[in-house]
Amino acid sequence: MKGRDILKGMVNSAEHAKAEAPHAVVPHKPAGAVRAMNLSLGRLNEEAAAARELRDAIAAGDKVIELDPALIEVAFIRDRIPLEADPQFDELKASMSANGQQVPILVRPHPDKPNQYQAAYGHRRLRASADLARPVKAIVRNLTDEQVILAQGQENGPRVDLSFIERALFARRMEEHGFDRETISKALSVDKPETSRLLQVAEGVSTEIILAIGPAPKIGRPRWLAFAERLKDGASAKRAQKEIQAADFLGDETSKRFDRLWKAMTAAEKKYRAIESIRTKKGVALASIERNVRGSKITVTSAEFAEFLSSRMPELVAMFEEEKQGKTEE
Repeated sequence: MKGRDILKGMVNSAEHAKAEAPHAVVPHKPAGAVRAMNLSLGRLNEEAAAARELRDAIAAGDKVIELDPALIEVAFIRDRIPLEADPQFDELKASMSANGQQVPILVRPHPDKPNQYQAAYGHRRLRASADLARPVKAIVRNLTDEQVILAQGQENGPRVDLSFIERALFARRMEEHGFDRETISKALSVDKPETSRLLQVAEGVSTEIILAIGPAPKIGRPRWLAFAERLKDGASAKRAQKEIQAADFLGDETSKRFDRLWKAMTAAEKKYRAIESIRTKKGVALASIERNVRGSKITVTSAEFAEFLSSRMPELVAMFEEEKQGKTEE
């Protein structure tokens, strides 16, 4: 099927769906049905985005050709974290087997290998074509390294978004490749503060642990930031490393793997938690000291005692240093 025929069919399909949408009456349905409907709407948006993609490519004079998947390498920076069991990929392959490849992938001539190519995006379609032993429809375009990663980001934007940790790992890989923060932000369609947070997590969590957990689509930024912070504790990091080595770890769903590591890192802390109350001779509570494996915390409940500690703090610190110095000399 020619590129224009593919475009025509997809655009007509998308426009037909949009025309019917305002007249459709959606009855009240249980949560499962609502989720299924949302997924259907998501696929419709993806098809519309793909149609625009193909329309723009044809308008730019690009031609859709067929290539042997064996001649195409993956992008020099991977954006997605592979999964052994990937239902979305299985669904895509089944659709391509039944209906053919509807949207071409984008490749560039390989920068180092003559007569070979490198994928910018469309890695799932490339893999599905290889599994089905079929040529892959592709648009060949001369692209710089920066244009490749920007194309990757633009392709993922209107479709299935990368999970937080996939974007974090993608950001770190781009930075390691030499791209500046501005380019990374453009590729991920985020502002610079969010890019900094992504890199903060990617730098705090080793690639080994990230790949062991997988994309974890249900785990968002706050939990990953807390996870990275927890790994700063050496004991927690050791427990996480031990857990990912368990024989049944990879058998869990990717988001459950995250939860499993979190529980492993916090289990010891929950077991050891001592609270000591500080009171006057008459039993009036002034403060409490909480100790766990991560350290100690003093909570002052008396405003007068807080003022007393604040005024005497320099003196207390000096006494502490003097006593510590005396023990060192002994």
